[in-house]
Formats: sequence, C-alpha cells, structure tokens
Amino acid sequence: MLVLGTMFLAACQTMVPKTAPPSTPSQQPDQPTARPDDGPITGALPSDASRHRIALLLPLSGKDAAVGQSIANATTLALMDTKASNIRITSYDTARGALPAAQRAIADGNRLILGPLLGDDVVAMAATAKAANVPIISYSNDVGIAGNNVFIMGYVPAQSIDRVVRHARAQGITRFAALVPAGTYGQRASSAILASVKAAGGTVVSMQSYGSGNAAVTTALKKMQQESAYEAILIADSGAAAIRIVPLIRANGGTDARILGTELWNTERALATSPAVRGAWFASVSDGLYRQYATKYRAQFGTDPFRLSTLGYDSVLLTTRIARDWKPGTPFPMDRLRDAGGFIGLDGAFRFGRSGVAERLLEVQQVGAGQMTIASPAPKSFAD
Repeated sequence: MLVLGTMFLAACQTMVPKTAPPSTPSQQPDQPTARPDDGPITGALPSDASRHRIALLLPLSGKDAAVGQSIANATTLALMDTKASNIRITSYDTARGALPAAQRAIADGNRLILGPLLGDDVVAMAATAKAANVPIISYSNDVGIAGNNVFIMGYVPAQSIDRVVRHARAQGITRFAALVPAGTYGQRASSAILASVKAAGGTVVSMQSYGSGNAAVTTALKKMQQESAYEAILIADSGAAAIRIVPLIRANGGTDARILGTELWNTERALATSPAVRGAWFASVSDGLYRQYATKYRAQFGTDPFRLSTLGYDSVLLTTRIARDWKPGTPFPMDRLRDAGGFIGLDGAFRFGRSGVAERLLEVQQVGAGQMTIASPAPKSFAD
C-alpha cells in the first residue's frame, strides 16, 4: 500500500482546488472501437506474450463521452506514472453496445475488464465475461450488480452515510432526521440511514421524502416539524440541493440542527461560499492527492478531470500491483482482489469485501467560510 501511494506522490508537485468537467478528449494508445455492425472478429491486437492485456470499457462517444474520456485519460496517466511496461490497456467504446464491446475485448485476448461506467452495461456483459473467466472491475456504484466476477469500485452512498452518522454520534448527537429525494437513490439512502443510526445507538425521529421544487421540501419539513425535535438532519441529495434546502430547514423547525450530507457533496464547489451551509458535515474520499492529480492531468491533457476519473487511475494502480506476480497469458488471479489489507490510491485505502463492493476509508469534512476542513480524518489502514 505504501509503495503505491508513494509512487504517485513522487510524480506530483503542485496543488489546485477541485476542478470542473473536461471539454476536450485525448486519445488512448490502443483503441479498437467495438460496434454492433463489426465484421468477423480477428486478431486486431499484435501478438504480445510479455504484457498483460487489459480491456478498458467506457463510453467514448455519445452523451457520456466526456466522463468516459476523462477516466480513460486517468488510466493513461497512471501508466505513465507507474512506468508499467508489462501492461497493455486497450479501450473499447460501450456507447454503441456494451455486450459487443465486451465480446470484442474477450476475443482480443484481454484477461481483465476495467469498467464499464454504467450499471446497466455491467449487467449486459457480466454473463459473457464470467463464461470467459474474465473479471470485471466496474466504475459503477450500483451494489446490486456486484458478485461472482463483478467488482464495484464506485463511491457507495451507504458508506458515506454510515461514516457521517458515526461521526455525529461520537459528538453526542442521538436524535436524527433525514430528507431523502424520491427515487432509487433516496430509497437506498433511507435504508442506509436507518441501519447506520441504529448501529450507532441513535434514533431516527423522522424521515421524509420529497419531489422537485421548494414547495415539496417545505411540505416534507412541516410534516417533520409535527413529529419530533431532532439534533441533526441528513440531506441525501447533491451539494447544490443542500444549498437550496438548508434555509428551508432553518425556517421550518430545524433552527439549530446540525446539517449532514453524503459523498455527493464532494463535487460541489459552491458549498464553501454558502453561509447557510457552514458547519455542515459530510463524509467522502479524501481530496489530498486529488488536487495534485488534477494539476498533472491538466498539464498532460489541457483540460480538467471529472472527480470520479480517479477511479480509473486507482484501478490501474491495483492492476499493476497484482501484475507483479501474475504471469502474462494466464487468467487474472481474481482471489488477489480480496486482499484483506486492501489497496491504496488517489482516493485513499479501499478493499473488496465478499460482496465484491469496494469498502473505503472515508474522512469527514466540515463546510467552512470559503474552504473545507477535515473534521475527522480517514483511518490510514483497515487495521486502524
């Protein structure tokens, strides 16, 4: 873990604040694009007995191309930083069909799939990859698709909710409320809040869901006000939504309540400039190495990275570590992904549990005046 963490630190010099999404794509070294109308699959890649063939499956065209290209750029940067000469990463575009992309990647001899980004794409290709004994390390955060040969690297809402709830409980807060948006994310957040508060020894005194618009939020808060007083209220929504919602909380019964947030807040730069949200806590991966990474990314590609592009970088770090003892041409040693000590990357330490979902060591950040401060640092290892 220390070797991988130090590898990137040695390559970084300066720091910048969080950045906006990229607008200009760049090219990967190897990019055969799998399309549904491709002809018979032949040996598209050169014979290469000394390197591991790794497939990178991402949306490189269409509406999600910007984020897909940002992740692809991050994998290129990771290869440059690690100087991994025993790995060949080839990109395949999932925008015109995830299954054809996976079929092409497997036919080309790739032994591991990094990606795809979307949970539905994982579902489309999982059976084909499993039949070929090719593991998938996806950048999705849909825990429902993990298992068998599918591993999920995305940031899982339940983990950030549990971390911030435990932090609040450690500060003496016992009575929790929650505002959750209607929809799948809100449903999963609701289950996570109930489980985390119970495990921490607190009580959920009220939980309300809401639709779009301030009127819906106000209605939910008035119902909450009629139920019971609360010491903290978790907003299971984006940072931008929190900026809009907090003044409504203050005006409807939550005058002194501590505001809690989720990992979604980590990408909202306007939080630090909003007086209403000052003092709020939210749990997220650390931004310490991300700032250095963003500087290097901008210098290399001439644009800013998406925040979740670090998943691509860290997946390459993981691969290079395992590749040290993995013989080229043989199946990927899937059991190595379940190393109890975990792995380390730009987003800190993580490991895959039995479910195949990445467990992360998160920090709690506090919104201040113009900046974020660390209210509770992330543990340095899973042994802490």
